[in-house]
Amino acid sequence: MADNLDALEPFIGTWTVEAVFPGDMSGTGTCTFEWMDGKRFLVQRTSVPDPAPDSLAIIGPDEATGAYRQHYFDTRGVARVYAMTFDGNLWELTRTEADFSPLDFSQRFTGTVADGGDTIIGAWQTSDDGVDWKHDFDLTYRRTT
Repeated sequence: MADNLDALEPFIGTWTVEAVFPGDMSGTGTCTFEWMDGKRFLVQRTSVPDPAPDSLAIIGPDEATGAYRQHYFDTRGVARVYAMTFDGNLWELTRTEADFSPLDFSQRFTGTVADGGDTIIGAWQTSDDGVDWKHDFDLTYRRTT
């Protein structure tokens, strides 16, 4: 539950992140997770090669749902809010409602923790109607520190 931010501790550290897009296009970057001063929010910074954007996300509790909320911002000027859950094994992000920007399509990410917590294997999906989902791209995190 979100009132236990310690449950997010497994994210802390530096990771390589590899995105594999349709058409065999891929790219590798870095991602760091660290506590904001006061340990009330988790900060995620991602740097990746073009054409993907660099991003900053702030993760904190969502009192309304008892889960988490991720506020996402990137170098394209995109700002979004994702509902987030993490149970130590499964990491899920979902955006199905308009927030800072209109909802042109819904998104969801599902990642599974592997290798004793040193790898997260996941994929993003999109949906035009919130019902039928299609694969967007694969995303794998590997802990480096």
